[in-house]
Amino acid sequence: MDGEHRDTPGSRPPEPASASTLRDGAGRLGSALRGPVSLVHPRRRTAGLEGLPLEARASVVACGVYRHGERDSHPRGFDAALRAVHAGRDRFVWLGLYEPSEDDLAAVAATFGLHPLAVEDAARSHERPKLDSYGGTLFAVLKTIRYVEHEEVSATSEIVETGQIMVFLGRDFVVTVRHGAYGELQTLRARLEARPHLLARGPAIVLHAIADHIVGGYLKVADRIQRDIDTLEKAVFDDRVRFPDAGAVYQLKREVVEFKHAVLPLAAPLRALADPDGDVGPIPPEVRNRFRGTEENVQRVSERVAGFDELLGSFLQATLAQVSVAQNQDMRRISAWAAIAAVPTATAGIYGMNFDHMPELRQVWGYPAVLAFIVTACLLLHRAFRRNGWL
Repeated sequence: MDGEHRDTPGSRPPEPASASTLRDGAGRLGSALRGPVSLVHPRRRTAGLEGLPLEARASVVACGVYRHGERDSHPRGFDAALRAVHAGRDRFVWLGLYEPSEDDLAAVAATFGLHPLAVEDAARSHERPKLDSYGGTLFAVLKTIRYVEHEEVSATSEIVETGQIMVFLGRDFVVTVRHGAYGELQTLRARLEARPHLLARGPAIVLHAIADHIVGGYLKVADRIQRDIDTLEKAVFDDRVRFPDAGAVYQLKREVVEFKHAVLPLAAPLRALADPDGDVGPIPPEVRNRFRGTEENVQRVSERVAGFDELLGSFLQATLAQVSVAQNQDMRRISAWAAIAAVPTATAGIYGMNFDHMPELRQVWGYPAVLAFIVTACLLLHRAFRRNGWL
């Protein structure tokens, strides 16, 4: 959990009128929620809690109403928060959820009028980064990246860990849904509340702050991976290491590819949000300018990650080539010693034949002469192999 403030649970709210509308118009969501396969962890189901205020449910991180950038009175339920927003101008509600259950998402969707397809995507934790527009509501999927500390890169090292933050953005509300242990928004919320002049620009500034926060994390992770690559490069091309660890290179390349899959798809949504002539939802012009800076940072990270992928591909080829060369060298050494050992073996085999008439068989100097021949031949072969680099 993010550990943010939870408002005091209130009394049981009346059955919202929009719930029947959601059940009638959300056939696809309804089938997904009624099906035999659950999209969320069973321990996070909250069946029977439909009558409780949202703050009493396990998935709620925070729910606040902001008026002119200042946090207003704490609402006693998500429906009360939305009513407080509709009661005045320049207000919006920010609802934060952490791995919500199906029941929680259905209740939020009914109150905020979220599209069933977007709600179905929000129930899953493995969505590709994207931006969808449903009428006046935007649905954004952002991937969070965390660098996993480790002493050295090995064939089993975990370098990066991914999570997801999904954002529903309307003209007077923003709903964030977080999946994964990493990516809490408590610090970001506190930082924004300390700058009410930013929050006064509406819920779109929250979406920008979340995107900018996540992309800033990308930059930090890229710097840490760069250090791992530099260390691995020294190990790969170290002359003292005969067999570089190809498994470590491959594992780091896999982790970089996972990083790449989180960063590259985000460029198009940010480009659409930063387009001054675009029409993708309730994004004021001054906030679109801020998205342009975030888009540039994503482009920087994308270029670096693409470079990491290519560089690690070269490392992997170089590692396999070095292993192949080392194996060939070993085979040549074995072949050279086998050729040298063949001289005494062949000589002993010849003179071991049981013939009565053989050259120098009964000469006194015959045995020393054969030994001298063997030693001389072996030395000559050894010298030849050394000159050719086989030994």
